[in-house]
Order: sequence, then C-alpha cells, then structure tokens
Amino acid sequence: MNKLFTNNFITTNLYSKKSANSKIVSQMIYGDHFSIIKKKKNWWKIKIREDGYVGYIKKRNFSSNFRQTHKVSVLSANFYKYPNNKKKIGKISFGSKMRFEKEKNGFIRFDNKWIKRKSLKNISHKNKNIFSNIKIFKGVKYRWGGKSYKGIDCSALIQVFINYNNTYCPRDAKDQLKYFKKNVLLKNLKKNDLIYWKGHVGLAISKKKIIHAYGPKKKCVIMDISSTIKLIKKTAKLNILAIKRIS
Repeated sequence: MNKLFTNNFITTNLYSKKSANSKIVSQMIYGDHFSIIKKKKNWWKIKIREDGYVGYIKKRNFSSNFRQTHKVSVLSANFYKYPNNKKKIGKISFGSKMRFEKEKNGFIRFDNKWIKRKSLKNISHKNKNIFSNIKIFKGVKYRWGGKSYKGIDCSALIQVFINYNNTYCPRDAKDQLKYFKKNVLLKNLKKNDLIYWKGHVGLAISKKKIIHAYGPKKKCVIMDISSTIKLIKKTAKLNILAIKRIS
C-alpha cells in the first residue's frame, strides 16, 4: 500500500498536467489524504484517498498521515495564533478535518493554530439531513474545480456535504450520476433530490427551489426549479438526464 499523506494547507490545487497553467480539476481541503503515484522534479502525480481522483500537485511540505478528531461545521472558520480573538492568521473551510492537540478558553489547538470550539464537530458527527445547512454556500463564488468557501463548483457542492457525513461521493457530476442508483420522476421530486444535466448538478431544497453552483451566474444560487430547467434548456440546449434520490 502506498504511503498516505495529509494535506495540511487550507486548499491544494489538483491540476490536469504538471503545470500551474493547466486546468485545475479539483482541490484538496485541509485534512484530505492522498498517495503519491509518481514524483517528477517539483510535481507529484497523486491519488486522493477520499474520492480516488488523480491529478498533479506542486511539491510542498505535506504532513504524514494522521488521525483526525474534529471537522469544520461552518462555511469558514477563523484560526488564530493564540486562544483568543486578537490575532487572526487565516481561515479554514467547511468540511476540513484536523487533529485535536489541546483546548483552552473555548478554543482548540491544531497544527499550532487555534480555532473556536463552536466552529467544530467531532469527526464522527453526522447530520440526520445531509444537506441541512447547504444554504451556507449561497453567494459563494463559482470556481471550476473549487471545493471551498473561496470558490466551489456544482459537483463539489454536493460532494463536500456527503463527505462531511463520513460517506463516499464521487467528485464529478458524470460519476455521481452513475454512482447514485435510485431514479425518480420530475413529478415526484422532493427535497434533497439531485437533479443532473450533462456536466451539471443541483440540489432540490424544496419541491420548487434548487441550489447549485451555477457557472453562468458566477456563484452559488437558489433558483426556481422550473425556471432553471427552462433556462438550461434554452442557453445550453440540455435536458435533465436524471433525478437521483440518495436517502
């Protein structure tokens, strides 16, 4: 078995080729694991453990694999140099996983940084409704390959919430479409059903509303379902491929 490493950076871009000018196909958020397939100078070809995605990352000082104890439960959580609010040194994204080191004043230390305890859940925590707080991403910038509060794409929006519940989910919409087996008809649509077009996916948050990271709008938006279906058909000439029910 290849040695596992842990991404200890806020985000790490996964490229299609050994070049920062190539397409960003995905990202690893803090705490994601990967194995190295091949090393070449300043680039590594890797495989992400969480979804099996393969691509290239720049060589950096990554951590050896470690067991995580907590995960970020808010869109983005500030972290600090000390266990107080006085010196913010960055942010970490929803779903990021970390290892508890110490607790003080309502803060938890990880990797020599401090984060508010109320921004975290235990790593084993699951939401009864997987997508209960997906609206926290409303307004977040659309970014092809993105997986964080800084930018996210349509399939990652679905993946990060399923992963948060400690459950596997493929990275791309085309693979999710194959992976989720239960099909439903549009007339039977209900909350938390996934609507797939070619290369695109959105989540029904009710019988009438959808949330999706939508490229033409350049952000994550909530829209009327019937209007969205008509808009995508008109602008992209795409019909719905399937509606999937995962729970």
